[in-house]
Amino acid sequence: MDNRKKQRRKILRAMEYAVPDNRLEEARDLLDRYRDDAIALELLLEFYSYLPEAGEDYVREIRLVARSGGMFLLAAMTGVSAYLYLVSSQGIEFAGSLADVYLEPELLDFFDYDNLQSVQQLCSAPEKLPLYEPLQVDRDVCPACHAVTGEVHELGCPVEVCPWCGGQLIGCSCRFDRLGVEVMTDADIARFEALLSQRGRIAYSPDQRPSFADEGPGVVLE
Repeated sequence: MDNRKKQRRKILRAMEYAVPDNRLEEARDLLDRYRDDAIALELLLEFYSYLPEAGEDYVREIRLVARSGGMFLLAAMTGVSAYLYLVSSQGIEFAGSLADVYLEPELLDFFDYDNLQSVQQLCSAPEKLPLYEPLQVDRDVCPACHAVTGEVHELGCPVEVCPWCGGQLIGCSCRFDRLGVEVMTDADIARFEALLSQRGRIAYSPDQRPSFADEGPGVVLE
């Protein structure tokens, strides 16, 4: 949680210069709503550190445009406009104005959109987009690697279930037993991933959700 604390402090400091005085309390309330959400904190820090219009503004709400494979396409609804961000546990990328939404073909495929027009139509009515829920309360998202229900976990995710023994994949001995090794190298991890695929990896489902929010994957299969 130390990293989340540091993020919140940075956001609060940036808010002092970015947010109009009469909107500061509202902006702080939104930060408090997402105080332990890694994805939202990443977005807020990026927004307040690099204001898209280089003027006073604030994020009044965050809406979900799409999500897949641990990647979120989020709309930061502000006092004067709305902006798109691609956010994951690996980082964040500004994707332009919501009003002029554009996604590269590979991103359209990634989020399973038929074409750019379907995204533009979706974003033309932002009030109909669902509010982004903090990961701690959204049971459809793995709290560690952010896979959604039905998606395979990121390799190394502490929530993934072992398809051989039914235990926690990063905690059981199946990876060593299947590979016949005591310590895993990078080559062994690649071999183990292939074995997992052959066996059939167990996708995320809400019943796997632990009673605490994890800090994220960051677990090496060694």
